[in-house]
Amino acid sequence: MKSGLKVHYFQHIAGEGFGSCYDFLKAHQAKITATEFFALPSDTLLEIEALPQIEDVDLLIIMGGEMSVNDEVNYPWLKLEKRWIRRYLATGKPAIGLCLGGQLIASALGAAVNRHAHKELGWTTVYRIDNVPKHCFELPREFNVLQWHSETFDLPKGAIHLAENSTCRNQMYQIGHNILGFQFHPEMTPEVLQKFLDDDDKIAIFDGEQIQQIDHLKKSPLHYFLQGNDLLNRAIEFVLKTA
Repeated sequence: MKSGLKVHYFQHIAGEGFGSCYDFLKAHQAKITATEFFALPSDTLLEIEALPQIEDVDLLIIMGGEMSVNDEVNYPWLKLEKRWIRRYLATGKPAIGLCLGGQLIASALGAAVNRHAHKELGWTTVYRIDNVPKHCFELPREFNVLQWHSETFDLPKGAIHLAENSTCRNQMYQIGHNILGFQFHPEMTPEVLQKFLDDDDKIAIFDGEQIQQIDHLKKSPLHYFLQGNDLLNRAIEFVLKTA
């Protein structure tokens, strides 16, 4: 990874921050900037010029959030964000979408994002799809990561399906050599998870068989997080190298 990389991230909820990859990118002297959509008043009408100039971004990372990509009425900036993402991706530059971020990339490229039959919250095993082409991002045969979602994406046109689990089939995809979309949260850190679990409003909307006990999640050991963190660091190197 070259030093001085200009990394921009889209943040949708307060407290989430940049996740585990902040230290990884800073170690490579990356210049990190952010658009904090959550800080905008709900009635703010943005113009595309308010977002970064595409030529000033070497890598885009799109974070998660509790809203639906389809809820443009309550979050009017979503429409503009998807428009900007579409323009950015058309240049062939590298991008990574995490949970809502993976859904936003899919939506921007015309794929459906809908309520999933089963909400997921907690640590789950995700499996690599068999017979993935050799040029694709290399995943372990199975790996454990944190889930926190009630909606999921269809695969965008031209995407390669990379990972699945028994609850939610579309867990990860690749488009070209420069785009990776995740349904799960490889960026999660103990500090961010603790903050989310202490927010009763965030927890209240989750119910069902795939919701793990909150007290148990609050005791998640560090090594639970590290597999996903390492996966994300390798994903960043992959999209930068092959874009």
